[in-house]
Formats: sequence, structure tokens, C-alpha cells
Amino acid sequence: MTASQNHESIRAITLGEYPRALPQYLLPQRLITRITYHLARVRAIWFKNAFIRIFSAAYQVDMSEAVESDPRAYPHFNAFFTRALRPDARPIVVGTDNLCCPVDGAVSQAGVIRGDSVLQAKGRDFSLLQLLGGDAQHAGLFAGGLFATLYLAPRDYHRIHMPIRGVLREMVHIPGRLFSVSPLTTRLVPGLFARNERVVARFDTAMGPLTLVLVGAINVASIETVWAGVITPPLGTAIRRWSYPDSGPGAVVLEKGAEMGRFNMGSTVIVLCPTGALRWDSSLQAGATLRMGQKLAAIVSA
Repeated sequence: MTASQNHESIRAITLGEYPRALPQYLLPQRLITRITYHLARVRAIWFKNAFIRIFSAAYQVDMSEAVESDPRAYPHFNAFFTRALRPDARPIVVGTDNLCCPVDGAVSQAGVIRGDSVLQAKGRDFSLLQLLGGDAQHAGLFAGGLFATLYLAPRDYHRIHMPIRGVLREMVHIPGRLFSVSPLTTRLVPGLFARNERVVARFDTAMGPLTLVLVGAINVASIETVWAGVITPPLGTAIRRWSYPDSGPGAVVLEKGAEMGRFNMGSTVIVLCPTGALRWDSSLQAGATLRMGQKLAAIVSA
């Protein structure tokens, strides 16, 4: 993400920008996303190589960090887009009292959850309760807590990793709209993250509850997790919930830095942490660019 894009995510809205949001409401979001899903999986060599070549040039993709550095070796565009990185490309911050950043991306916003309000952009909030699919008990775990919204640009690494060792307790798929999550749209569309399709994963950790919200967007044709595979598609119309035991058969335990999911095309991850549990690292400022594995926060109580 460029410096101008970072700045765009935090500056005030100008009157002339509102018409730029209108196409977001008029576009056939689901149709476009379904088409993208299929195009990203076309295996015809000439097509997928051209797709990858054009995308790489447009977004200046760095392949030197990938396990497979030859773009032509990938069977289709989606395999290229969700490529694995070399183990040494993203060192994980050491120490059980340090949380690591779950993704490569830019900080859209970070701070304190005030009541039911989470800051989306300057002068614009969204509802924590709506973000979590109307689950008041889940939302109550993070009253007065901390949040960080991390935006993944198209050129970024698109796998999502655990900030801390966690035991999965619940996953929720919440259908919704598919607005873009670009910095401009984030500033213009009210309640964006609580309106878009999303997958919510709640974990028990040493610091208490931790929730990662994987927010979909237009062209984000699939969201998947390592324990359940592809969650969407289908996009659906009803909220789906899965519960998991804390031990024994069926339990899902992921270590810090372990992959927990991925976006098949890019989007946004929102990290929710309980009150008094940690202190954000000084690098977590709106507009800052982060890499997966770097220090995100320090636990102050456990």
C-alpha cells in the first residue's frame, strides 16, 4: 500500500467523494464475486499465466519470499494469490507474553472499543454487536477491550496466522454485502465491516478470549480456515454457527504463528481483545504497514 493510500484511510471525508461510493451500492456484488471465483481457478495455461503476469506487474508482487518463486508453476491464479512463503520470510516474535501480527497489511484503525462502538474511520463507527452477528454474550467479552483493523492490499501475503496460542471455541459465518474494503470505501460506507460477509473465530488464550473476524469483500470469492476448509462459498442468507470442545476429539488448538485461514482474494482482518489484557505495540498506528509475525502487543495480565 502506498503512503497516499494509507493517508486516505484516516483523513476526513470531503463532500465531492460521496458520489464515488454510489457504484458500491449499484454493482451486482455477488455476481461479480462468483465470476471472480471461477476465473481465479481457470487452469488453462495461457489464461492463468497472463492473469498472474498482469496482476504481478500491476501490484509489483515480490515473489522472492515465496516457497515457489516461479509464477508459471502455479496451477491457477488463486494458488498464486494464496502462495506460501519461505519459513524464514516472516519471523515470529518470541515470548509467550507477546502477540504477533496475524497478517501482512496496513493498520486501518486500532484502539479501544467504546460501548458498542468500534472506530471504522474518522467520524464513522460500526456496531460490535452487529459485527458479531447479534451475539450479545460474545460482544460482552470485549466491552471496553481493544481492537485492530488490518487491511490486506492485493499485493500482500493472504494467509492469516494466530497472534497467540489459542483453543478454538466457536466459528460463525455471517452472510452480508460485499462492499469493497479499500481505504476510500471504508471511509464512505457506513457500518461497512458489520454489513459485509464475514467469518468470526473465537479462541480461548492465555490472556482470555481472542476473536479474529475475517471480513469478505467484492471479489473475495472464498474464505477458508485450516480446521474446516472452505466456509464460503456458498454465500448463503442465514447465520451458521459451529462450536468446538476445549479438549479431546474435535478440539482445535493452534500455536502462535500457525496458519488459521486465508482469503482467496484479499480483504480485512479485525482482531478483538479483552479489556486490560494487553498493550498495543507502538507500531500499531493508523496507516502503518505491518508484517505477519512482528510484535503486535504485549500481554499485561494472564
